[in-house]
Amino acid sequence: MSKLLTISPSPHVHTSDSVNKIMYRVILALVPALVWSVFMFGVEAIRVTLLAVIACMAFEYLIQRFITKEEPKITDGSAALTGILLAFNVPASIPSWIIIIGALIAIGVGKLSFGGLGNNPFNPALVGRVFLLISFPVQMTSWPVNIHVQTDAVTTATPLAILKEGIKNGQPVSDLMHNLPSSLDLLYGNMSGSMGEISAALLLLGFGYMLWKKVISWHIPVFILGTIFVFQGAMHLISPDKFIEPLFHLLTGGAMLGAIYMATDMVTSPMTHKGQFIYALGIGLITVLIRNFGAYPEGISFAILIMNGFTPLINAYVKPKRFGGNK
Repeated sequence: MSKLLTISPSPHVHTSDSVNKIMYRVILALVPALVWSVFMFGVEAIRVTLLAVIACMAFEYLIQRFITKEEPKITDGSAALTGILLAFNVPASIPSWIIIIGALIAIGVGKLSFGGLGNNPFNPALVGRVFLLISFPVQMTSWPVNIHVQTDAVTTATPLAILKEGIKNGQPVSDLMHNLPSSLDLLYGNMSGSMGEISAALLLLGFGYMLWKKVISWHIPVFILGTIFVFQGAMHLISPDKFIEPLFHLLTGGAMLGAIYMATDMVTSPMTHKGQFIYALGIGLITVLIRNFGAYPEGISFAILIMNGFTPLINAYVKPKRFGGNK
């Protein structure tokens, strides 16, 4: 009888998935949006993306090789993915030296200072992005004009910034709508902004691919976008001249990028569906509050980082009952 029993430690469920496969599948999901960004912003989008990826991989190699004294793991795709996400969160016209600083903060502070992949409490790309936003606000909010628009302007404002400034100056939303892109323009990316906020349709295409490959589940993205829609919709119903319709907030800014590709980071998000609901509810609510009442027109980066910090508490609160245990 004893030969029929095999006692071994967990995990007991194995799949063919690996860190490499997951990371490269996420990168593949971002390729359509990246191609569209290159079409919209030209060679500058290529410059920023390549520089961010190379810098993130270089810093990871150097830190692991010479500081933490471990075998470099730059081929697992995680550093390259951080670089792409960082590039998606900055203007395509940003100076090269600033993106290199952002890569150093993302990898050195956001990731490796906590022990590397699997140990970082915060999304590394967002750590780099928020650091750059606070340190270099002018460069981080100078958005290049779509190269297909016939204009002499060099930079322009994002739809969220136009809305924020107009409401601040006392203009009703109905008047501001004439200066904002249509819902179709927002969906297809005919507007100004970072590489990761001008292609909602292609980001959703990548979302479908990741669901198909089971890289992520639908819970966090749907809960975040649903929370934004519900809370913004309620505010719009209460005061339509002060708060714009919720669809605008879903299609503009970093809502899609953040909800689909950054909040779903398996290291920094809760493990259970109940925990993911609480996590997503917090992200959606904080995003709406910052966008409508905060100093910045965008808020999802701050919202994700804040809820990343709460993830351990959420996991502790919704921890499932152990088999055979009382708690």
